[in-house]
Amino acid sequence: MRKGIIIFIVINLLIVGFLVRSVLTLLLLLVEDASNDAIHRAEIPAPNSSLIDNRPQLIPKIIHQTYLNSSIPDHWKVAQQSCIDLHEDYEYILWTDAKSREFIAKEYPWFLDSFDGYPHPIQRADAIRYFVLAHFGGIYIDLDDGCNRRLDPLLSYPAWLRRTIPTGISNDVMGAVPQHPFFLRVIDALQVYDRNWRFPYITVMYSTGPLFLSVIWKEYISGEPTEEARVRVLMPDAYNKHKWSFFSHHRGSSWHGKDARMIFWLGRHWVIITGVGFFMAGVVGLCLWWIYGRIMVLGGPKGQSRGRKSPPLWRRVSQKDYELTERREV
Repeated sequence: MRKGIIIFIVINLLIVGFLVRSVLTLLLLLVEDASNDAIHRAEIPAPNSSLIDNRPQLIPKIIHQTYLNSSIPDHWKVAQQSCIDLHEDYEYILWTDAKSREFIAKEYPWFLDSFDGYPHPIQRADAIRYFVLAHFGGIYIDLDDGCNRRLDPLLSYPAWLRRTIPTGISNDVMGAVPQHPFFLRVIDALQVYDRNWRFPYITVMYSTGPLFLSVIWKEYISGEPTEEARVRVLMPDAYNKHKWSFFSHHRGSSWHGKDARMIFWLGRHWVIITGVGFFMAGVVGLCLWWIYGRIMVLGGPKGQSRGRKSPPLWRRVSQKDYELTERREV
């Protein structure tokens, strides 16, 4: 029986190990604070500071944005125009659906079938931003992000992303030099992560959205890239919390549906969900142990199939004498 217990424990450890390995990057994201690559506020010159002119410009002065067509909704026009007005010396490119597809067909034909096959338009909007940053370089800005100040200080980093709360990074504002190894890795991974997870929100987030980008980023930084290949992280303070922050946030996220609200609810009650998960895992473990025990009993010797021992043939009647209690013929 002891050997059976050991085998049972080993099998369960292997199952748990496989499951943990499958979600290891997601688990590590929960404790990743991006502090090693953070763009600290102490190194960001104030708006109109003379220090800005002394910083190197690595990222080209290009602003990329995406939308269905050239008719931008009114609630995003103020945000869009704020970035254009503050950066008259920057090239501005609006990537419409038609223009995006034409670009992919010409420059990255190997990805065209995947691009056309995305079930949700937001997936194409996500994917094109990675491709244009990898190809042209520049700064990508979501239409619901306005510019609070000039972005010149952010041109000094080979690549940068934005930190999100509680964990990971976002894809709503990003910058990079052309052919940066991180964004080359991102576009190469898109087809691998192109899966349908039934819920639209999860499908988008984990195939092209921020969760996908966070997983690739976590794997990328674990390889300890060189300084030239490093990806810096814009922290929440520098994003939009102060007057000196770079961006201002406007109404957006129109693609979120009912499943997104469910995910957000799970996120707010993650402690309870985790407790329930451990409880269910314990119940499943006990059930497996019971099933294993039944199999061992039923598969045992014929005389022990019902858990009863054979009665003894001799009975002790004194310290020295025994008497026969049953005779069995062979």
